[in-house]
Formats: sequence, structure tokens, C-alpha cells
Amino acid sequence: MSGAVADLVHDGDVVAIEGFTHLICFAAGHEIIRQRKRDLTLARLTPDLIYDQMVAAGTARKLIFSWLGNPGVGGLHAIRRRVEGEDPAGADPAPLELEEYSHFGMVGRYTAGASNLPFFPLRSYFESDLPKANPLIRPIRSPYGDETVYAVPPLKPDVTIVHAQRADDAGNTQMWGLLGCQKEAAFAAERVIVVVEELVSEDVIRADPNRTAIPGLIVDAVVVEPWGAHPSYVQGVYDRDNHFYRDWEGISRDPAGTQAWLDEWVYGVSGRAEYMAKLGPERVASLLPSGSAPSGSVDYGVYK
Repeated sequence: MSGAVADLVHDGDVVAIEGFTHLICFAAGHEIIRQRKRDLTLARLTPDLIYDQMVAAGTARKLIFSWLGNPGVGGLHAIRRRVEGEDPAGADPAPLELEEYSHFGMVGRYTAGASNLPFFPLRSYFESDLPKANPLIRPIRSPYGDETVYAVPPLKPDVTIVHAQRADDAGNTQMWGLLGCQKEAAFAAERVIVVVEELVSEDVIRADPNRTAIPGLIVDAVVVEPWGAHPSYVQGVYDRDNHFYRDWEGISRDPAGTQAWLDEWVYGVSGRAEYMAKLGPERVASLLPSGSAPSGSVDYGVYK
């Protein structure tokens, strides 16, 4: 992880760490913090705890997003303090720039970036105040009639980071469970880091090709990092750590407490293995699946 981040994430980059409540790569975000990357523009459909931590650590100057919050708990207090300019303990006193869209607007931006299109049209901004808040959401006339729709610009991250269940050493990446826009964000990016729970052989990937969401031809680095998505979850491997999300509400409300947490759990550990050892075997065991629920098998057939 340290090598991938050092080589592929640069100061001033647009960085997308995607995943829709599921498969969120906290380990990569923590490594970016440890390496003290600066002036990043962080893009994500649903900024949650990892971006709150990265903003508190001073890595970011701007946030491109749709919804943000601590899912099921409340707000993101480090981000709020940066936006409001009220974080005396923060690593960066400058206000955080914001660029807001709907979920579909963000998906449209990634899709336009992946397709090398100049914009993406959508209807969903009618009767919304978002075009007033964000001048990049613009009304356009249809070339096929008098209808007016809205357009959003392409989003092409310098680096997209995704977490997945498995990949082979060529970067062919498979994931299952709740998916977001990892595929679109990866294809839109200049560089792609894939972080996986397990490295498997090419034969495993070829045996189940429909699960390959991201092909190796667009992947720049594969990082094997078990538990790299904690406290989010990886379907079939470990559950969401709801206790952590509840704890973050209290931690993040206090600027000094937020920095103390970063000192202990990010700067104070060498990487994910030490982080998980610090979390403790009892907490880890509580997140493991209690049983097995295998998917049905498919016979693709062999033709002569």
C-alpha cells in the first residue's frame, strides 16, 4: 500500500475512493494521510468517515460529492468545521471548497469521463436548487427538439482507488454484493489502484468472468490488504463495524479528539496489519460471518 500510494498519488491530484457504503478502502485513505499528501481534490458519491478523517488530517482543499454524512448516525463534523472555518486543532485552517451534485449527477460525471464525452445530460435537476448552488450544472437545449435538460461536466480523477474481494496479479478485479460506481470511476481515471482481500490465480477469474468489474488493462497497482475496508464491510468476508461509526460521532465532534484519534490509529501504526492487531481479536471475531451462503454455480460449457 505504501508503495502504491507513494508512486501513484501526488499532491494536487483529484482522488476518488469509491464504494457505496460497501467496499470503502479506509486503508488507502489512511496511507494517504500517513504520507501527508496535500492539496487533494476528493471526489466521491457518498463521502463518509474516511473523507472526514482525510479532511481533518489536512490532505484536501476541495470536495466533489453528492451526499455526505455518517450513515445512520449523523454529520461529518471535521468537514463541517473546515467548511465553516472553525477548526482550531485541524491540520489545515483554510476553508474547504465544495462542489455538490446529486448521486445521479456524480454517476453521470464519471460516465462522461469514462466515455470521453464533453458532458452528460440528465433530467433530475428540475425543481432543484442545486443548479443555483453549482454553476457547473447547466441547462442545455436538446439537439433533437425543443426540450431542455441539464448537463454536468466529465469527471476524470487522476487516481481512483477501489476495494474488492479479489483480483489476479494482472489486476482483473472481481467484486460482488452492493456496488456503487467503482467501474465508472475506474474507467474515468488516469491511474487506478485496486485493493483486495485476496490475490487469486487467473484460472479463478476466468472461471467466473461476469464478476470481473474492472479489467486489468486499466489497473496500475494491485494491493493485497486484508481488512482494508474496515470499518465498512466486504460481502462474504466481514461485516460493517457499526460500533465504529457510532464512536466516530463523538470523536469527530471534538477537534482535539479527532487529532488524537489520527495520532493513535493512523500516524501511530505502520499499516493495516498493525491497525487490525490494535483493534483486537475479539472485535475482529465479532465482524466475521456466522455462516456460509454460497452463490449458485454456472456451467459456461466447452465448445470444440
